[in-house]
Amino acid sequence: MNSPSAYLPSERRAVAALVAIYSVRMLGLFMVLPLLGLYARDLMGATTATVGLALGAYGLTQAALQIPLGWLSDRIGRRPIIVAGLLSLALGSVIAATADSITGVIIGRAVQGCGAIAAALSALAADCTRESQRTKTMAFIGASVGLSFMAALVLGPLLAARGGLESVFMAIAGLSGIALLLVMVGLPAGRVRVDDPEGGRLQVGHVLGGPLPILYVSIGLVHAMLMATFLVVPRRLVESASLAVDSHWWLYLVAVVLSLPPALGLMRWGRSGQDPRRPLMLAVIAFVLGQWLALEGVGIWPLAAGLVLFFIGVNALEALLPAVVSLFAPGEQRGTAMGVFATAQFGGIFLGGALGGLAVDAGGPGLLVASCLGIALFWLAALNRLRVSPSTPS
Repeated sequence: MNSPSAYLPSERRAVAALVAIYSVRMLGLFMVLPLLGLYARDLMGATTATVGLALGAYGLTQAALQIPLGWLSDRIGRRPIIVAGLLSLALGSVIAATADSITGVIIGRAVQGCGAIAAALSALAADCTRESQRTKTMAFIGASVGLSFMAALVLGPLLAARGGLESVFMAIAGLSGIALLLVMVGLPAGRVRVDDPEGGRLQVGHVLGGPLPILYVSIGLVHAMLMATFLVVPRRLVESASLAVDSHWWLYLVAVVLSLPPALGLMRWGRSGQDPRRPLMLAVIAFVLGQWLALEGVGIWPLAAGLVLFFIGVNALEALLPAVVSLFAPGEQRGTAMGVFATAQFGGIFLGGALGGLAVDAGGPGLLVASCLGIALFWLAALNRLRVSPSTPS
């Protein structure tokens, strides 16, 4: 007999396939993060603001399509949406790889973003697991995003040092192909909702009620600050820490590895079934303090310490937030609800890239840091008022 705390064999296969697809996809997307701020400046028409737009363009189309495609996955099934999204990611990568101007990279990034499959993947993960396994599954997926982030920060600079941005974008196209193979071989088709008494209408009280809005806002802020930070950090490593571009990868690797034990501790605390506010708030504090050190510190040691704290926050929040949301996403409209979550996430990518670039152009890193610290105070106050008491049936 299977333990209630253990996966069934069918759950284990589905979760393994989903984690692998998520990891491969996010590895490709994260690889450009530490690179555009450096390499895209040589493209025609590049400024800090347009490079920020190139970073954020992916998030704009993702944010626009997450809810429609999440809703469509409730109607026609998860797999067709996932396949179409991966094809779009591959096409956009080829467009960006062959671009000779920042405008071409922006267009390619926007096409990449049309593959808005995060909601469908998250909903399929919930479809294929029992309620008792759902929080653990979302935590595994969130942790895989953190590990992909770590690998991308190493592989991206190494690839770019040998072949520039073109080689990185072509690698993303190749990773999209690997993810498509995983979909066809290992991913369950998922069920199509045919018994929805509301005829598929968005039930606002379900997907926007209770504690969900602050969780949506939280994931948006994580990705907004992540994009804005990496507009500046690569140049800070060159100018303040005197670290050559082709050596950035080892500092990122060491910082992420050192961040994992405390991040995993926060994840376990958040999965313990107790009030998740405290681990969430501690993760936010580490995240914001790390950003401040990374953007304002002088010399390699303050920057390195800042990156460790920053990655503690990123990794913990990437795992905790979807895990908590999964407890409240409505069963019959889970794709739609996870679409709202993903929309906030990718909307944050767009806003962080676009507004972060404008802030740095207007007032330098100091204005960016001051803005983020002010936002963080309101963020922590909102999390402190969070009340979590699951009541939505799955």
